[in-house]
Parts: sequence; C-alpha cells; structure tokens
Amino acid sequence: MACMSTNPTMPLLETADVETSSDGYAKRFEGPVGQWFLQIQERIALSMLRDVPPGATILDVGGGHGQLAVPLCREGFKVTVLGSDESCGRRIAPLAKEGKCRFKTGDVIDLPFPDKSFDVAISFRLLPHCEQWPKLVAELCRVAARAVIVDYPAIRGLNAMAPALFSAKKKIEGNTRQWRQFTDREVQTEFQKNGFEVGRREGQFFLPMAMHRAMKLKPVSAGLEACFRVIGLTHCFGSPVIACMKPRNG
Repeated sequence: MACMSTNPTMPLLETADVETSSDGYAKRFEGPVGQWFLQIQERIALSMLRDVPPGATILDVGGGHGQLAVPLCREGFKVTVLGSDESCGRRIAPLAKEGKCRFKTGDVIDLPFPDKSFDVAISFRLLPHCEQWPKLVAELCRVAARAVIVDYPAIRGLNAMAPALFSAKKKIEGNTRQWRQFTDREVQTEFQKNGFEVGRREGQFFLPMAMHRAMKLKPVSAGLEACFRVIGLTHCFGSPVIACMKPRNG
C-alpha cells in the first residue's frame, strides 16, 4: 500500500515490502503446505535463470522476505536486495553479515541505481500491492540488462474468484491484505512500453492457494497440482504467474 507523504514537495513512496518482509508475513509460509508453496516458486524462478551464469548480478526489489534471495545466493548469484525501510533487511541479515548478499534501502519505484546496472532484476510479492505498479515495471526494466522476473496474481480460472472470497481467505491466512489482480495482457503491455517482451510465463497453482492452506494436506495438494499441471490446466489457468521478460532487442 502507498505511504502518504506529509510534505507536498516529497514524492510518494511505496512501502508494501515492509509487510512482506515481516515475521508475521513469513508465518504464512510455515508448515508443509507453506514450504511447498515456496519450493514451487523457487523451482520456477530458478529455471528461468538457467541461461544466466553463476556470478551474474541480480537486484531483488522488495525481497526482504528472503524467499528468493536465499536460493539465489546459494546458486552463486551476486544478489542485492532493495527494501523501502531498514526493517526490511532483518530477515536476510545473516546473509548480508556473511557477505553473501547486499541490502540497501531506497524507494522501490525510483530505484537508486544506474541504467542496466544489473544483469537481472526481480520483484516478488510486490506488484499486486504497489499502487504505482507501472512505475515499478519501468524501473525494473531500466536497471536490468538481461531479464526482469516478476510474479502477479492473474485473473484466470478459479483464481478469478479470489476477490469474492477475500473474507474467507482472511480467516484462513489471518493477515491477508487487499491486492490487485492482473490480466496477462496488461502486464505484458506495460513491459512492452519499456522495451521488454515475454520470454516465458508460468502459473504456479491451478487451485487458489487459500484452498490448499485450508486443506492443510500437502501430499494431497501436491498430487492434485501435479495432475493439473500434466493435463495443461495450470498452464492455461494457473496463478500466481511468474513471468520472465526479456529486452526486445536483447
């Protein structure tokens, strides 16, 4: 959500990552089902970086939750995490202390880095909570030389019902916030405005994540989703979507 400035001469800052970097948010991914969610996300994201050599530089915007900073560092990438507040770096502090990644504070929609200063820019858990999301997309494209990878909840399949089920989702997850859903087309169009095209796009789950959380049966959820993926339902209707965007002339 946007943080309103009391000084009219100061730009408005987006600070949704303060919440996603918190211990309370991390609790949503505890337990077998939550860990399975993160494993699926990690597998897809890393597969999209197969053509990026170890040692490449990656900017993780709003990534203080550590969901991808940890595996990216493990794979040998040089990771910089940008957070909108010092508190956003607490969960990845051990990585930073060991010199495995760098944490920097700054405006997540006015990135404090030169053009093309990273090989790859990523942003997970931020786009649906960012009111000025087109600015975020533009900045990710500006600083990335080889690719931009983002995730977003898509208006497709059973997940299109998510807003109507918000009250039930909040009861299950406890600290759920309002969020924005996207069509694939509107995300693609925004990236095209900034010279990037879809390299690859993959849905994570056919069933809403809240449904898996409610069942609390990881083997059942994993089995169902494996079937949906094999028969193509996840490809057509899966959400959240992870999209890898490449420079049009890259």
